[in-house]
Amino acid sequence: MNRQRGTLDQERWLELWSRLGAQSSGTSTFALLAAAYAESHRAYHTAEHIRDCLAELDASRNLAHHPDELETALWFHDAIYLPAASDNEEQSAELARAALTDAGVPETVAARVATLILATSHTVIPTAPDDNLICDIDLSILGRGATMFDEFERRIRREYAWVPEPVYRRERSAVLAGFLRRRWIYQTDPFRLKFEIPARANLTRLLTELAG
Repeated sequence: MNRQRGTLDQERWLELWSRLGAQSSGTSTFALLAAAYAESHRAYHTAEHIRDCLAELDASRNLAHHPDELETALWFHDAIYLPAASDNEEQSAELARAALTDAGVPETVAARVATLILATSHTVIPTAPDDNLICDIDLSILGRGATMFDEFERRIRREYAWVPEPVYRRERSAVLAGFLRRRWIYQTDPFRLKFEIPARANLTRLLTELAG
């Protein structure tokens, strides 16, 4: 997988910003997001990850109840990302809420975007339709081909380079095993049909490697 940092699509962002009813130009918020995803400590959670998520949304937009809000949540969902922190999703949700309300986007829209971002912590299995979809999009990497999945894992390890190998193996195994214990990793039928079997194969293989 060639997962270079890439760049965000400013034209796409500005069109989305306009559809949300924002009263500002959106360029400053775009610059904020672009700078965030270019931070030097990121190896996977970069602009390329956002572009990949948006491509998955484009292929499944018909499943979304509020597609523009879901797209906005994808743009913001990893805006705050510090590997050592435990509240990245909460911080990203608050950043999105503040940016949207400051631009005059209705508070109900900003609140729904924040809720979608919080769902990407993946600590609970979502139930709301758009929560299901954003989580499936974010987790789609688990069900990609083995080469792409292995590159994903290498980049996650780089983001946690400061963690000693035995600790990383233990903690990473706990996270991944949690997904395998779920009845379904993916909550929407299209994502389940496409990614469930390969994701379980990838995770099972990786857990064996981590245990070794």
